[in-house]
Amino acid sequence: MRNVIFVLLFVVLTSGSCENEHEVIRSFCYWKTDLNFDKQDDSLIQNLNVKHLYVRFFDIDWNPYAKEPLPVATIYDIRLNNSKPDITPSIFITNEVVLQSSKQQLDSLAVRIAKRVHQIGVKMNEVTADNNTNAIVYPKDYYKNENYKRLDYDSVKSIELAKLKVDFKEILIDCDWTQKSQQNYFYLLHQIKKEYPTAKIAATIRLWQYKYAEKAGTPPVDKGLLMCYNISKPDDFKTKNSIGTSEELAQYITRDKYKLKLDIALPLYSWAVVFRGNQFKGILSDYDQLRNDSLKLKKISDSKYILQDDVLIGQTYLRNGDEIRIEKISEDELEKMISIVKSKIKIDNQTKVTFFSFDKKYINDYGIPNITDYYAHF
Repeated sequence: MRNVIFVLLFVVLTSGSCENEHEVIRSFCYWKTDLNFDKQDDSLIQNLNVKHLYVRFFDIDWNPYAKEPLPVATIYDIRLNNSKPDITPSIFITNEVVLQSSKQQLDSLAVRIAKRVHQIGVKMNEVTADNNTNAIVYPKDYYKNENYKRLDYDSVKSIELAKLKVDFKEILIDCDWTQKSQQNYFYLLHQIKKEYPTAKIAATIRLWQYKYAEKAGTPPVDKGLLMCYNISKPDDFKTKNSIGTSEELAQYITRDKYKLKLDIALPLYSWAVVFRGNQFKGILSDYDQLRNDSLKLKKISDSKYILQDDVLIGQTYLRNGDEIRIEKISEDELEKMISIVKSKIKIDNQTKVTFFSFDKKYINDYGIPNITDYYAHF
């Protein structure tokens, strides 16, 4: 009897340890120009048990007039409420930047990136807790500065940066590099790493870069974030779903070895792709006004509609006869995608599984129970 009890106890303990071994780090991408959490955002973070956010801090684009790479679209409003997830600053760099820049410009860019990330971190640390609400707020008059959105981060002196300690465990660099830009991009990553000797540098890995690693090369970083979405081009009229399908994903996830430890990014968003006379006219991220109007939209297939009237959506003017393709990854498709990833890529309790993107609309659309199951399936 004692032996039976011991065996049963052993099974329970070991099965529990297996579950813990594969409890991934729950993460989201936050890709807006401000990080301003309200109570509902806090509730979503807590209910989903999200421990980490990739936050877009700014982009780097090539300025054809200055003929140099310059930061653009810097995040300008960083106010967390009660949520305290780990934050990985994320910087998007256009491929043109690494194609056009000289080695000297890349050296300077690495310093400027580190400086701006540090300054944004300083702003994040310049918060004080309100004792009555426990909300995190900025110092008095901080947001009343009319020039706030145009703050010149590059003019901040290093002595000012040293006032508050900023420790980010990880920095994410996002660039869809090509074979032609590979050498310059990898050189830039080396220079960025020099600016962060104590932090991990991560880089996004597109699916083609993963499948054709011999051609694309492996970036000289500590980790990769495998982007399992935006698989095809949305401007292709014949595309079924440019966000992706499980069949397409399976064509890329064909290897079980990659030189970098990989975190996983999956899609949790939808949009409407507009065509006029089979010609691409743009993408609508906010199309709820149309989706719920059966009088103005005539359904012609599972995902395609014909507009029955002229309509203004935000700043976009649509015409009667425009064809609209609604793109979203179904629940079944997401589960298939997760199975494909798991079949080839090692997942452990240090793996971040992140969804793009953190938005109440998308989270409510998919539902907290479903998203919780997606994390659990890893």
